[in-house]
Amino acid sequence: MSFQSFGQGKPVYTKPIGLQAYTFRGSWGKGIEATLDTIKSLGVTELEGGPIKGMTTEELRKQLDKRGIKMVSIGADYKLISESTAETIKNCKILGATFVMVPWIPHKGAFDLATAKQAVADFNKVGKELKEAGITFTYHNHGYEFEPYEDGTLFDYIVKNTNPEYVSFEMDVLWTAFPGQDPAKLLLKYPTRWKLMHLKDLRKGVEGNLSGGTPTTNDVALGTGSIDIPAVLKAAKKVGIVHYFIEDESPSYLKQIPQTVAFVKSVKE
Repeated sequence: MSFQSFGQGKPVYTKPIGLQAYTFRGSWGKGIEATLDTIKSLGVTELEGGPIKGMTTEELRKQLDKRGIKMVSIGADYKLISESTAETIKNCKILGATFVMVPWIPHKGAFDLATAKQAVADFNKVGKELKEAGITFTYHNHGYEFEPYEDGTLFDYIVKNTNPEYVSFEMDVLWTAFPGQDPAKLLLKYPTRWKLMHLKDLRKGVEGNLSGGTPTTNDVALGTGSIDIPAVLKAAKKVGIVHYFIEDESPSYLKQIPQTVAFVKSVKE
């Protein structure tokens, strides 16, 4: 069964092609400029990442500008940014990024209410400081937050208790589907809170759970996995996702990224 829609309509996806720099984690150490050249050759014009070891952040900005690539979002460690936002703000200003994302809330065992409450307090504080610097703070879901809580999940608790003025969200499509949620429905459930997206697909037949972890070989090219990507893209457009980033953690990312780009462009209204 294919989820693709072959209508005669307009393409659903009209945004620039973005990429999460973590996709190339095995390449940066071998040569930053060569890696940026490869990324440019894939048609990518937006990145989410941050400073890269082995090059000053100022030089990285120059190399990005030279290739017409914008670093629109940077990642931040939960503990470090909770202690101080100064370094993150400085890096955003140098790189020209207007979004920050935290990809993981440290926790032991199952994610629980006490950890969620602490995250809410930290996110509201960090988000306020970033907003004052002209930057939007986002939290990137990772699957473990969907532990049942009251009539929903702890993810619902985080959304409802964070201040929309200061805290937005980045949906990782795989880490929404893997724990058993419907990404398109979740986008529409909180239409004003999502700003960014990680485009990923999950290998067919993989059984999910709430661990926030799965082998990287379960990342497959968009349109070849078990997630209804056209439905996700349509919902994402409806709620106004600002930036989309392909994130492919599999060893086959160089082969899969062109397939993903082609599929994303092929989805019609």
